[in-house]
Amino acid sequence: GIQTGECVQYKDNIKTCEVFAWCPVEDDSHIPKPAFLREAENFTLLVKNNIWYRKFNFSKRNILPTINSTYLKNCIYDAQTDPFCPIFRLGKIVEAAGQDFQEMAVEGGVMALQINWDCNLDRAASHCVPKYSFRRLDNKDSAHTVAPGYNFR
Repeated sequence: GIQTGECVQYKDNIKTCEVFAWCPVEDDSHIPKPAFLREAENFTLLVKNNIWYRKFNFSKRNILPTINSTYLKNCIYDAQTDPFCPIFRLGKIVEAAGQDFQEMAVEGGVMALQINWDCNLDRAASHCVPKYSFRRLDNKDSAHTVAPGYNFR
């Protein structure tokens, strides 16, 4: 962060330059259990994605043209019951990757979202739908990972 120009108490007899920041800087020496962000399991993520096949002048979005703001405020993605909702719960993303959210929330983790558009352009455009998959990218074992966790800077 940007230094404020103030010298502040750090420990009993140590002072340090104050930094203007939105959160505490990284400190992996005191990991909170249970996780400080355990309720983030219910946070949501809006995914916007589009594809374009230039050769065939075909484009498509994962947000259908019929979707309105009322629907977006109330839907949550579910592959069976609501596959066209582009809003995902973080807990469901982590679960779909075969991970435990409460465990991951303690030190953090890195997730990948893959969107597969397998479109047969000889068929109706309505058959061209995205398929979502998730996986964890970082090593779950923080002892064997370079810079594990949230890495707030």
